[in-house]
Amino acid sequence: MQALTNKSQAVNRKPMTLLERLYLINIIKGMLITFSHMFKKQPTIRYPEEKREFSPVFRGLHVLNRDEEGRERCTACGLCAVACPAEAITMEAAERVEGEEQLYREEKYAAKYEINMLRCIFCGLCEDACPKDAIYLSETFAPANYTRKGFIYGKPDLLIPNPLTEATAFAEAKGVEA
Repeated sequence: MQALTNKSQAVNRKPMTLLERLYLINIIKGMLITFSHMFKKQPTIRYPEEKREFSPVFRGLHVLNRDEEGRERCTACGLCAVACPAEAITMEAAERVEGEEQLYREEKYAAKYEINMLRCIFCGLCEDACPKDAIYLSETFAPANYTRKGFIYGKPDLLIPNPLTEATAFAEAKGVEA
């Protein structure tokens, strides 16, 4: 029978010597390996003090975007909810009334917009499906919470701050230094 690799070795069946039976050499080898790891760089990140660097393609929490004038970009077309394979997005559309032109870009807007982060798989399909660039996945990861309701983000939680009235909060949310 031919071996698939050349890495196979015949098993040595000779009796162990006294030194091998004491396992002293093997214990010393193990201690040396352990001692050598004490001087290597630790892979652990001390979270509250140090922040981890994420890759450029990291997908974190969802953010509802605004335009340069501070109006909401979302027109409640529902394409993000349809594109979501986990069905984590729910929304209700409403008509803009007179006097709300400074709040919404189009005649329709999302009166209710919720994302269930327990169902979300952070695939980014909602971001790709949006024709108005109203939703994007930020570089912030979802914080821990004690209740299930805490993971259902509504429109006030997702909406980015207004760039005209809250410029520093807007720059911080965008990730740009003010």
